[in-house]
Amino acid sequence: MTRAMRVAALGGVLLMATHPSFAAGDVKAGRTKAAQCAACHGIDGMSKLPEAPNLAGQTEEYLVKALNDFRTGERKNEMMSMMAKTLSDADVANLAAYYHSLGKQ
Repeated sequence: MTRAMRVAALGGVLLMATHPSFAAGDVKAGRTKAAQCAACHGIDGMSKLPEAPNLAGQTEEYLVKALNDFRTGERKNEMMSMMAKTLSDADVANLAAYYHSLGKQ
């Protein structure tokens, strides 16, 4: 990885960490909230549906950004946009913490 790539990656991480909707999530609260996600993304974050991605082990930063992009319409998927619009900032952080934790087992 070049120096420019490392600087860009670090900038992205710092931007996400300082974004108002990025806060340390509560894994237990995320597990509870994830019940509504299980039909598509699997109970353990491993989807059985080809059109739904696996969420287990994804970084919290990525999951927060993806959910926020669905909430704002920046990222488009009819089902995910509808689901994400109902989430609070705390829900987003908690879901991200939960799904990230599944990769540490």
